[in-house]
Amino acid sequence: MPTFHPPAPRPYTRAARLPELLRERIVVLDGAMGTMIQRLKLGEAQYRGERFKDWPRDVKGNNELLSLTQPQIIRDIHEAYLAAGADLIETNTFGATSIAQDDYGMAALVDEMNEASARLARAACDKFATDDKPRFVAGALGPTPRTASISPDVNDPGARNVDFETLRAAYAQQTRALMRGGAEVILIETIFDTLNAKAALFAVDEVFEDTGERLPVIISGTVTDASGRILSGQTVEAFWTSVRHARPLAVGLNCALGAALMRPYLQELAKAAPDTYISCYPNAGLPNPMSDTGFDETPEVTSRLLHEFAAEGLVNIVGGCCGTTPAHIAAIRDAVSAEPPRPVAAAGRPPFYSDPVG
Repeated sequence: MPTFHPPAPRPYTRAARLPELLRERIVVLDGAMGTMIQRLKLGEAQYRGERFKDWPRDVKGNNELLSLTQPQIIRDIHEAYLAAGADLIETNTFGATSIAQDDYGMAALVDEMNEASARLARAACDKFATDDKPRFVAGALGPTPRTASISPDVNDPGARNVDFETLRAAYAQQTRALMRGGAEVILIETIFDTLNAKAALFAVDEVFEDTGERLPVIISGTVTDASGRILSGQTVEAFWTSVRHARPLAVGLNCALGAALMRPYLQELAKAAPDTYISCYPNAGLPNPMSDTGFDETPEVTSRLLHEFAAEGLVNIVGGCCGTTPAHIAAIRDAVSAEPPRPVAAAGRPPFYSDPVG
């Protein structure tokens, strides 16, 4: 495996205020992009737009394509979350890797897709940002539909459908395009396979070295069930041990579980990472096909639970994943606004991550 180069302590060229903001208060991340798109009930023709009307494969469900065919929809969703009080806006790029887009025959569009998505988020943030309330674009790197550690064939435990180098190249391509489009943070999220995450971390560091620009990195894992482990088998503490060499600005948990079920794993992570900011953006409870959002929890329920996390001193960044909406984010913002951020130990952290240089 290639050698990982730890980040050098040099100043941010963007998002210089984010570490400062994290020391001052709890920062609010946006909510679900997919949930908002699903509520629009878009058809195949709307996903295709005029440009891809004759595309040989079905593209309905390729949400990342909407950044090219329906950019106003994506920008409207970003603006709705910003109006709700979000400080950090994720790009519409969860599945915008060549690996994921190959399912639609659209791998050649990855550069354009990521850059356009970042520019949409950047324009929305610029519209809402003020001197006393900056807004930040988080370039989202999703897990890909292929996993380097887990066999896709129950009859062949040694089988794999992707390797480290393929993942590294895909994540590097995505990161470069996100940075060209104006991403200020890199968010490696919904991690269920630590080896996939390591490929992403290596790729991101490689791009930082090549460009000479180093952005804050947030890492977010996904505990898949009551075992308290991510899908590739690690406990939360073991997962953190595996990725802490990257010295991220923040580490956290998202997706798969609602806040109530996520609590013990968040407590474990906060204890294991005393010198790193902690993020948490859970689902809106359990899936419920009868609900408007497809999930159980109302904004009042989700925000109450996240307030409890804040009051317990567990979190620095909060937001929502599947089933959450701008109403959830507004309620979460209000619920945590009076609570102080989780204190973070400075020992061992280079100035690049803990404080603005100077």
